[in-house]
Amino acid sequence: MEKERLTKELETEKIGKLLFRYALPSIISMTATSIYNVIDSIFVGHGVGPLALSGLAVTLPFMNIIIAFSTLIGVGTATLMSMRLGQKDYDTTKMILGNSTTLSILAGLLMILLGIFFLDPILIFFGASANTLPYAHDFMTVYLAGNIFAQLFFSLNALLRATGAPKMAMISIIGTVVINTALNPLFIFGLHMGIQGSALATVISQAVMLIWQIRFFSNKKNIVHFQKGTFGLRRVIVRDGLSFGISSFLMHIASCIVVIIINNGLSRYGGDMAVGAYGIVTRFSFIFGMLVIGLIQGMQPIAGYNYGAKLYPRVTQVLKVSILWATVAMCIGFFLGELCPRAVTIMFTNDEELIRQSVNGLRIVMVSAPIIGFQMITSSFFNCIGMAKKAIFLTLSRQLIFLIPMLLILPHFFGLNGIWISQPASDILATVITGILLWRQFSIFKHHPDKLPTA
Repeated sequence: MEKERLTKELETEKIGKLLFRYALPSIISMTATSIYNVIDSIFVGHGVGPLALSGLAVTLPFMNIIIAFSTLIGVGTATLMSMRLGQKDYDTTKMILGNSTTLSILAGLLMILLGIFFLDPILIFFGASANTLPYAHDFMTVYLAGNIFAQLFFSLNALLRATGAPKMAMISIIGTVVINTALNPLFIFGLHMGIQGSALATVISQAVMLIWQIRFFSNKKNIVHFQKGTFGLRRVIVRDGLSFGISSFLMHIASCIVVIIINNGLSRYGGDMAVGAYGIVTRFSFIFGMLVIGLIQGMQPIAGYNYGAKLYPRVTQVLKVSILWATVAMCIGFFLGELCPRAVTIMFTNDEELIRQSVNGLRIVMVSAPIIGFQMITSSFFNCIGMAKKAIFLTLSRQLIFLIPMLLILPHFFGLNGIWISQPASDILATVITGILLWRQFSIFKHHPDKLPTA
């Protein structure tokens, strides 16, 4: 019965309605996560201090590495699962679930070992100063201790969406946000745990909702559920799953490299307050970027399933609708960032120097917001239809081809503003490349349908 429902829904439902149904839970989840990150920063900024915000910004590269591994496994195996569900290969989907779980545990252990032996040198390399290192160290020590929970949580959440349970994935995310938001003020203000309290609240929230996810996948009534003999790694599943996740993985690794360069540049040209300003700007733009990621997560199972079922017009249609919605979301961020940047920044801090630098950075960075959604959706779309190389190229073009060279060159001419300007400039160039590649690819599909990629 469940198999028939999934088939009818993904193969025949109107794309706009279907995308709304699948994307809305993800968008709500991502929005909730974004709001939590903002609230978390507010608690840290007002409860611990402006230097703690700078220390939190220093941890962003490490957090990008952690997210990179969770998306490598989660997004990759979820994409593979969507395609196998489209092909009605239900036995393989159980193997994918088991292998994804094993890979997530291994990735969590790797992050823990990395933190045990190299945490302080890594944070200094990421841009920590003598003033901000204690805050960054305290946060990451606690967070890394529970990293296995984080890896499993994010991977299983991606698989929830892939198996046609976007509402369950939404509940899982919102659950962490609610628990996190409740524990943060208790730990920071009530128990005076400082920035470690913020990290502990995150770990506990992910562990609690992970138990809920495991219970869901333990139910044998679900199409995909845990089964004995599926946890041993299978070469084909690992290879194919990671190949679909490599684009997202490299995107986050590239983001890690970029943030390292930005943190060091900001520290050099603007000091610790400039690093803190970047943390505020990042968290604001993160809200709208997460809306687009929610759309991508809603698009992925629809595009992957219909591609596996060879219903190519539906794949094209879901791309167009996703781009439209993503552009609307980013335009909202653009207007807020340009028209009321001070109102945004005073939520995080009452330090006038930090507010001044944040307002300046926010106005510059958000200039390119209206075109970012197109670039993000399109690069993810190529991954959904099995064109991993194109997805990787588009994903890395912004960071590696355009942004990093600009970050190294422009500050010599424009100082601190050169670092801020580099970000929208690279967005514009990457979007032009993305548009050209998408136009060429659809021209090939139109005139040579036999060249459609194979699963």
